[in-house]
Amino acid sequence: MSDYERIAQAISFITSRVDRQPTLNEIAAHVHLSPFHFQRLFGRWAGVTPKRFLQVLTLERAKQLLRESVPLLEVSEYVGLSSGSRLYDHFVQLEAVTPGEYKTGGLGLTIEYGVHETPFGNVFISITPKGVCKLAFLRNDEIDEHLAKLSKEWPHAEMHANHQSTFEVIDAIFDKEMNSNRPLSLHVSGTNFQASVWKALLSIPPGTVASYSQVAAAIGHPNAARAVGLAVAANPVALLIPCHRVIQQSGRIGGYHWGETRKHAIHAWEAARYD
Repeated sequence: MSDYERIAQAISFITSRVDRQPTLNEIAAHVHLSPFHFQRLFGRWAGVTPKRFLQVLTLERAKQLLRESVPLLEVSEYVGLSSGSRLYDHFVQLEAVTPGEYKTGGLGLTIEYGVHETPFGNVFISITPKGVCKLAFLRNDEIDEHLAKLSKEWPHAEMHANHQSTFEVIDAIFDKEMNSNRPLSLHVSGTNFQASVWKALLSIPPGTVASYSQVAAAIGHPNAARAVGLAVAANPVALLIPCHRVIQQSGRIGGYHWGETRKHAIHAWEAARYD
């Protein structure tokens, strides 16, 4: 069992018992570890204690974050702050596929792909010379499925595995000292509305959250929260386009394509990195 799978079991146990505030001994027993070894494993993985993680999960904390969130249209005011507070969109830059690229189906384009371990399980990643075009968490062995989808989206592109090139991107994603002078680029295909939503998500700083209605207001469509939700669900690049930072107006974590446990895990990981 991988560290993520063991931690995922612990997170599921914790999230189902937040109101009871389970003790360290109770959580450790659930994953068949001593409290000492579980505390070390959890801290090594998440950078926070199980107790701190419980705080991250509470509904009241989520509501407070929603109340404190600066409107996304005002996020530009934060440019120039310290590196710990710098905007996420300085590190990740999105470039939408041009109509011409879409029309030619990737003719002359080379797509490299690979599968890598991360703190949240294995991921499938594919890149073009312009940036990451797909990042998906693997539930099982779904590599052929993702390759088939890529072939359908880019029928004339040349595709081949390149573990080294894709590993360099994964390494950059999980590097705590992300270098905004060498940002990661995304090369994604979507409608104009979807692209506007994805760009708005990049303006949500790590460790904070926004509601669907806040994102809708940020893109100039305040009554389009439901459409925003559909665009969030269509996100082709997990983690980098941070759809996990969008939660329900009530403060509840809400659904996540890659599973609510993983969404909880990512929130705790970001809270540890950016506190």
